[in-house]
Amino acid sequence: MRICFNSFATHSLLRLAGIGLVGAMLSGCFYANTSQAPIATTYPYSEQQRMQAAHHWEVLARHEASSILQRERVRFRDLHITESDNQALHFYSGGEFERGFRTLLTSELVSRGANLTTVPTPNAANIHISVDVVEHRDRGFVRPPTGAFTALATGIAVATIPINRWAEPSLGLIPAAIGADIVSGSWTHTGNEEVIITTQIIDGERILYSSSNIYYINAGDRRQYAPHRVPRAPVTPTVSITDTW
Repeated sequence: MRICFNSFATHSLLRLAGIGLVGAMLSGCFYANTSQAPIATTYPYSEQQRMQAAHHWEVLARHEASSILQRERVRFRDLHITESDNQALHFYSGGEFERGFRTLLTSELVSRGANLTTVPTPNAANIHISVDVVEHRDRGFVRPPTGAFTALATGIAVATIPINRWAEPSLGLIPAAIGADIVSGSWTHTGNEEVIITTQIIDGERILYSSSNIYYINAGDRRQYAPHRVPRAPVTPTVSITDTW
């Protein structure tokens, strides 16, 4: 009789455990993929170039010239590159990119046989260049370049080899330095400053061509792209004291 009681109790416990397990599984099915708010996720790994040399402006001008002349609607049209809206800017106040890019694009188009005019004509389509600077003020964690942690760990591991095998410990840093020299040319910091460069060809009310490119820029180079966005130093008030004697 005692054995039957133990068997019955064991069977009951197993049944209760099974019910609890099924309930937990069902609750997981209903609630595992739900949330009170959207869950933050990331985009697939991608790369974005940093623009920090006039040669990079030339590369973009070359790319835009090739793209423009591939369009049938503008290939044989007269084209005029519109001047900047802010004519008050001079060569020492910033905006070097727009002036330099306009000149480089002109050279690239002319060298490829495009018809450019120095002044707008009734039959010419206008090329407009706009530059927008984006400043991120509260970015979260940004993943370092691919292989950064591996390279760092490899450098540390290689540095420990001479302790056991080589006579001079500093020799262990040579392989790590070689590896760093190989990959460091493709690394750069992400930064909080980006620039959106848009080139459009407009004929009256029609947009015949539009191309936008996004790059990272150095924070100190903002004046080259958007001089009106550069903070100005506060003006110190002056007080004049006159002698009442």
